[in-house]
Amino acid sequence: MPTDLNALAVFTLVAQQRSFRAAADRLGVTRSAVSQTIGRLEATMGLALVRRTTRSVSLTEAGERLHAALAPALAEIEAAVESTGDHAAGPRGQLRLAVSSIAERFLAGPLLAGFADAHPAVQLDVTVTDEEFDIVAEGFDAGVRLGEVIEQDMIAVPVSAEQRQIVVAAPAYLARAGAPAHPRELAGFRCIGWRAAPQKAPYRWEFTEEGRDFTVAVAPEITTNDMALMIKLALAGGGLTFGMEETFRPYIARGELVPLLEAYCPPFAGFYLYYPSRRNLAPKLRALIDLLRYSKG
Repeated sequence: MPTDLNALAVFTLVAQQRSFRAAADRLGVTRSAVSQTIGRLEATMGLALVRRTTRSVSLTEAGERLHAALAPALAEIEAAVESTGDHAAGPRGQLRLAVSSIAERFLAGPLLAGFADAHPAVQLDVTVTDEEFDIVAEGFDAGVRLGEVIEQDMIAVPVSAEQRQIVVAAPAYLARAGAPAHPRELAGFRCIGWRAAPQKAPYRWEFTEEGRDFTVAVAPEITTNDMALMIKLALAGGGLTFGMEETFRPYIARGELVPLLEAYCPPFAGFYLYYPSRRNLAPKLRALIDLLRYSKG
């Protein structure tokens, strides 16, 4: 029996969305149509691929294996179709990006607004997330993250200059509590920390001394997954916090925050746009890469 490629594409979308309704919305069909398509695919293969409950959708072991094999292949097919289309019409279609919340320059506004203005036929869909996942398997065209955490099999294009993480605090807090002279002294200060999710440990603050890297578990009195809240708390004198110098720079320039322990905070590789190696790069993604390279030049 011939393989139903449409059913495989529907299954991949359900696997990415973990929802029949969300997949149906993306496809512009009913939830029932998606469910029936998955049912036919399972009947054809003689395997259960999806577990359905009243509240969630998950994949069986066989479904996970099929999704892992299909997602890269379908991404290649989509890119090939786009690249062989009418190039005279220019880049078009939806461009899905997964971007780190601390990629300040990329998310600042002008770059993405400039791209949207230059390419009105491209619909930008930007998901701001600090979760680590396979962008291909989740249906994204590209991602933006720090270079040090990007998989080696990805193509990476610089988005920023070198970055630095620093400790900052408000002058009012420092007047009350003093300032640490060494990262090891941070345990004696009130700290505002970041965690990726409630079930994960707070991020350990990273430093370098005499060429050797080390981390400090500061046991923060306040933790959050929102950098904006961390800044507000630090500005209000809530304690010391840690993050990208680029993020804190406007507050430092106005004297609202004071940088600390800078001798222990050397620069490191910045942010990169990354995407899987493809022979036929989609014109919409090529246009964004060209803009990034031009804006750095």
